[in-house]
Parts: sequence; C-alpha cells; structure tokens
Amino acid sequence: MKYLAIGAALALGLAACQPADQAAPATSEAAAPAVAQYDAAAFFMTTSFGMASSAGFAFSASDERILISSDETGVFNAYAVDPGTGDRDALTGSTTSATYALSWFPNDDRALVTFDGGGDELSHIYVRELDGRLSDLTPGENVKAQFIGFSPDGNDIWIATNERDAAAFYIYAYDTLSYESGYVFENSDTLQIGDVSPDGRWLALVRNRTSADSDILLVDLAADTPEQVLITSHEGNIAYGVYTFTADSSALVYATDEHGEFNQAWTYDLASGERAALVTADWDVSFVTYSPSGRYLVSGINADARTEVTVTDLDSGEALALPDLPAGDLGSVRFSRDETSIAFTIDAATSPSNIHLVELASQTHTQLTQALNPAINEADMVDAEVVRFASFDGVQIPGIMYRPHGSSADNPVPALVMVHGGPGGQSRIGYSAMIQHLVNHGYAVYAANNRGSSGYGKTFFHMDDRRHGEEDLNDIVAAGDYLRSLDWVRDDQVGVIGGSYGGFMTVAALAFHPDAFEVGIDIFGVTNWERTLASIPPWWESFREALYDEMGDPATDAERHRAISPLFHADTITKPLMVIQGANDPRVLQVESDEMVAAVRANGVPVEYVLFPDEGHGFRGRDNRITASEAYLGFLDTYLRGDGEAAE
Repeated sequence: MKYLAIGAALALGLAACQPADQAAPATSEAAAPAVAQYDAAAFFMTTSFGMASSAGFAFSASDERILISSDETGVFNAYAVDPGTGDRDALTGSTTSATYALSWFPNDDRALVTFDGGGDELSHIYVRELDGRLSDLTPGENVKAQFIGFSPDGNDIWIATNERDAAAFYIYAYDTLSYESGYVFENSDTLQIGDVSPDGRWLALVRNRTSADSDILLVDLAADTPEQVLITSHEGNIAYGVYTFTADSSALVYATDEHGEFNQAWTYDLASGERAALVTADWDVSFVTYSPSGRYLVSGINADARTEVTVTDLDSGEALALPDLPAGDLGSVRFSRDETSIAFTIDAATSPSNIHLVELASQTHTQLTQALNPAINEADMVDAEVVRFASFDGVQIPGIMYRPHGSSADNPVPALVMVHGGPGGQSRIGYSAMIQHLVNHGYAVYAANNRGSSGYGKTFFHMDDRRHGEEDLNDIVAAGDYLRSLDWVRDDQVGVIGGSYGGFMTVAALAFHPDAFEVGIDIFGVTNWERTLASIPPWWESFREALYDEMGDPATDAERHRAISPLFHADTITKPLMVIQGANDPRVLQVESDEMVAAVRANGVPVEYVLFPDEGHGFRGRDNRITASEAYLGFLDTYLRGDGEAAE
C-alpha cells in the first residue's frame, strides 16, 4: 500500500491491455464545433458536494434532513438538505478552514463536523450544537482526531485521537450529553484502526508490514483483558485490509489479494472463524457497506478508472432496481434510517458530483443539487476516454485522455502529461475544474497511470517498489512520446504536470530527462527525498514501516534517495518550471519548494513560484484554486504555446 497520497490504497487490480493503435481517439474530419471559452472562475464556481461519513448518520433522526458538505461559498461547510425540496440550510459558516460533515447524532439534530488549521492536517472533531455553536471535542495544539462511529445505544461517540502519543491513535468514548471521555482502547502498538463492530464489541486493527504485506488483528473489547488476536496468519506477501463489519456484528468484512491479482471482499465469522468470499470481480473491490438494518449490501468495483456500484437486497439476493439515472459513477450511497430511500452522488467528467435521492417503493428519483455553474454549457466541456499505450519496454500503460474540441491533424494542439499523486494513486474519470479549464483553452491532457498505480493488479502496483524515479518515470517520458505520435498533438509542445508524488515526477522528468518535455508544473511535489522521508508527520507511524519498505529507509537508503531527488540535480534543468506550494503543508515542506526554485533560477531558467500562505497539501479554498489554475494557464500560454516571453 502506498501512502504519500491521503489514506491507504487498497485497490490492487490488473487492467486488460489494449493495443495503442486501438486506443487513440479517432480524428474527426468534421468541422470543429464552436466552443465558448471560460475563465478558471467559471469552472471552479462549479459547486462540490459530498455526503456525510459512511461511519455516521447521513439522514437525521427523523429522516427529514440529509447531512452534506459543500463549497458553494468558496470554502467547504456543512449543510442540511431537505430531501423533498433540495433546499439547503448552512450548519457552519467558516470563511477560512474547510469544514466537512461527519454525522448527525443518533437521536437529535446535533451534528458532528471536522476541520483542521488551514491545511495542517491536525483535524479536530466538533459538535454543531442545536443553537449553531461549535464545541471542540478534541482540543489540543497538536492533536489529530478521527471519527469512528457511535456506540450501539447511541450514548457515546467513538473517536480516535493522538492526544496521548503523537504517533498512536487511542480510541475514546465521548458521552453524547456531557462530552466527557474515557478510554476504549490504548493503541500502544501504533496500529492502523480499521473499524469497530456495530455492537461495540469487536475492534479490527491493521498492521502494515510492507507495501505488499499486511495483517488484521481483532480485539474483543468486552473481554476482561482485551488482547490482539491475529486472524490472517500467512506466508509470503498478502495484503489485508478492513472494509467494515456486518450490521449484525457477526462477521468482519475484509479485503485481501491472496486469491489473485485483484482485491476481493471476504467475510470472517467472528464466532466460528470461517471465511467466505463476499464480493469478487475482475477488478478491485473498492468498498463494502451495509444499510442500517443490514438488509442491503452496497459494493463498489474500480472498473478501469470508473466506479461500478451494486446495491444488493440480501433478503432476495437480487440487485436493487433503480430508475433511469444520469450518466456517471454512483458513490457515497447512504440509506435513510427507515431504509425507504437512498441518497447518493453521481459524478462524470463533464458533470460534477450531485446529490440524488431515490424513494425505493415508488422509484421516484430527485436530483437535490445542481453542481455545474449555469454559466457553462456542458457541451463545451470534453468527456474522458481510457487510452492505453505501450511504454518503453512494452508494458501497457493506461491513462485518461481529455481531447480539446476541434483538435485534428489540421489543427494540432499542445498537450500535457498529468501525473497523479501517491506514489500508488490512480487517475480516474470524473469532473476536474482544473483539467476542463486547460482543455477548454486548447490543451490536451493525458492523465497517465504509470506502473505502480493502483487499480490494475498487484503485479502492476508493485512494479515500482524501491525503483521510484526509474521505470515509472520512464513511463511518463514514454507518455510524452505517445502524445507526440498523435497527429492532432503538436509534437514540439508537450509538457508535464503533477501534484505531490506527481510533482516529484514532474521535476524529475526535467532533471533526468531534460529534453523530454518543453515545460513542467510542479504542484507541492517532493524534490528532496532525504528530507521528506525523515520528516513525515508522526501520525503516519502506523504505516511508517510499509512506507520505508517501499521507498527505502532514510537510515540505510540515503544514497539512493539523494540520487533520485531533483534538488541535487537541479543544474541539469533547462526547461521552464512552475512551482505551486502551500505554506502549511506537513508532507512536503515549503522549504523543499523554496530550495528547488532557487536552484533552478540559478541556472538562468525561467521559474514561476506561487505560494499560498493558508493552504496545505491540496488546496481547499476556491479562490486559491482559481488563482492556481489561472497561473497554470498563463505559464503554459507563455512557455509552451507562446514565445517564451513572460507576460507583462
């Protein structure tokens, strides 16, 4: 599992290979349609909507309100949505820190929300009181907290915090009336917390030994002396993870890649220890959840960068019938308390996530939100297509292609290879304001899933272990060559862009393959692996060993880390570079970008540097995202498509 991206990647599938000559989008001979151009603000005025946490209650106690997060004001806040009308009431009103909805309380209209300190990732959990006040349940200067759920009687909130040990998350129960807390579990072994069973008896923990090998341990919290019991004894490399417990607390639903290339969902019976396959496919099983009573099973499959969701009625064994819905991927399926309706999101490349509601008995469908800015004609945006090409050694590399309207052999366009974070992330099909803005202004974008990406099988996933900046970087260089082979792409105008690990790959491409791309845009990317791996946040302790196994231990692999770090090879960079950084970033420290910018400028190479004082690792404020997107376009217009003279 690969961890520079947020969270632990559990997707481990192998994509079917497709010849490159069959993968390229066909060139149209028809006249190019007239397409309006929009500024970045138009695309980012599109509203982002998200459902409350799957660990909590998305529907209020009366089922009369749905809890969501939205950035309609420019900053994420929590809202209550009327499922009958779609009307929204703001529950929080932050103008600075992104605030995300977690759960309604079991028996009243108080809500739990979370936010950090301007991107520092030290998230606290707050109660939104009935009168609108926010009460911090987890105060402390360096405290990070995670919501787990409610006790079965609804009298306690289970929260994991690192208040006693910065590297370890202990579980506490907070009384829902007094907010006083007490220990539930002392996580002195700094294990990753998986889930707590609905009856409050069982705790599932994960020990991440390496990126390919992990274990699950169970704790009976009702025992006089709770002990950790290993339930995944095995030989060799097998990755295990936790999805959830069944609604009746009789079984753990866990992830495993022991039966082939793909991540499957299996059950472990807590009484007998028997195991059985629950959800399998020719792709990764991404998630498994249950409705409140357990009657309905919700599962998601990562099918070639799209999510396929199935809701199964376990009483009949049949998939739940749904009415005709807009095109796109379903996500965040949440049942009402009485299970008569479901809320969910639908997302597509040209249509951002909206909240939808279906009443099961009548099959009535209602779209509760309108995310797309009405100033944008959806026809002016471009859909995404999965495209594969043969890399330098013949390995098939999948990616997502966004081709500008009107591009053709007679009208070739500049292009960008986009590199995802991770290192084990995955570029997926869905709405991106940044991508649509660039494509709307005539830049093709190819979001490459280089070897080491999740979603295409464990063999593909582990091809870059301890080889980062080598074959995976060669895949990105080969992606640039592939774009140049397309007759509708300008072969002298191909750049590279990426964030986090993708930012590292961007600068590494300019440093180690100085003629491969005309420009690069580094978005909070690692440039000094020695420093980054030595300064990871303490709350990553549960997967430090796995991270070091994959990337190398700073104590023993410093020579390799220095060899792949672009900072120490900046003298080879000759192409224009843009660097974007958040001052509060706890993962890639600002000093990395500061030093990289200074080193490249010393070569006499054009460098543009945009620093956001109120952001961390990933920009949450809309104004900042707009500023960054306009900066990308201005840089590309000058140094990729233009004459290289900076605009006055």
